Amino acid sequence: MKAPWKLMRYLPLAARFLRDGRLPELVRALGDKRSPEGQRFAAFKDDLRVLRALCLAWFKGEYRQISSQALLMVVAALLYFIAPLDAIPDWLVGVGFVDDLAVLAWVMRTWQGELEAFKVWRAKQAPERLALIEHLPPADQADPQHS
Repeated sequence: MKAPWKLMRYLPLAARFLRDGRLPELVRALGDKRSPEGQRFAAFKDDLRVLRALCLAWFKGEYRQISSQALLMVVAALLYFIAPLDAIPDWLVGVGFVDDLAVLAWVMRTWQGELEAFKVWRAKQAPERLALIEHLPPADQADPQHS
């Protein structure tokens, strides 16, 4: 299935985020972004948590078993999600997250095998280790691996 055209516009930015070691910045922005409320968005929030965890595990060098193309699409989708003015602006009540949901659903469906492999790997980690992996470093703390 072909990638949504609106997502394709975010690929160059996603590549720069990966190249420049800016994934913690993206993860911070995810935490600041208000997501839709309600039971019907529970799966959406779970997907965002998985993608957030994947980005941190990859950034910290703990999980690299994902293809570069899949990672690039994940980062592009997260950038699309945090952008307030995408195809349908998020401030439009009731419809603002429709395009975000569609892009996220496409990524989750298209890269399902790789994301499931990450979930299996993640489930095998001890809770203490997972807490360290998924801990977001402070904004002013540079990672020596990406400096």
